[in-house]
Amino acid sequence: MSKTVAVIDYGMGNLHSIAKALEHADADARVDVTADPARILAAGHVVFPGVGAIRDCMHELESTGLREVVLRAAAERPFLGICLGMQAMLGHSEENGGVATLGLIPGEVRYFGDDLADAGGTRLKVPHMGWNQVAQVTHPLWAGIDDGTRFYFVHSYYADPGDAAHRAGTSEYGRVFTAAVARDNLFGVQFHPEKSQKAGLQLLANFLGWNG
Repeated sequence: MSKTVAVIDYGMGNLHSIAKALEHADADARVDVTADPARILAAGHVVFPGVGAIRDCMHELESTGLREVVLRAAAERPFLGICLGMQAMLGHSEENGGVATLGLIPGEVRYFGDDLADAGGTRLKVPHMGWNQVAQVTHPLWAGIDDGTRFYFVHSYYADPGDAAHRAGTSEYGRVFTAAVARDNLFGVQFHPEKSQKAGLQLLANFLGWNG
């Protein structure tokens, strides 16, 4: 595969900041922010970002014709889902009254709840925003990143994979939740690597060097 990474542009993501972070992570990589199916499927690595609501995400994938392109890309090459993009990789989300998602990794996306509290009973705000530690499950994308390193999160929903073997990292906010998922050539993170400074850039560099 080429040293090209496609960032899928379906209208929902911090595309500029993700592209800049990928360029910074590997100066040899050519970053292509695109909605063109041919360019996405020609890339050696594919990044699937997303911010906002899951119903809008799935609507945009359908209306742009990119749903099948995402599924093909995820079947054939190293594929990284970020934030809402990671949530869309699972099978179903509780958000917006319940939305069927891509089903790349079996599982549910769940709401933190309005009564979330820490161990001492103090109410916690939703969305969960800010830096939080991630406990790693062994995977090549964690290379060079200390277990327990903090990454930057902004989310009200969290992934709950149906198979614990697909959990690549966990964090804690009122409850232990899945912060990263992995299956074969797929990897997804709830946090924003492009906002996570050195550790985030290291993870992106690891992804660009990963053959899936």
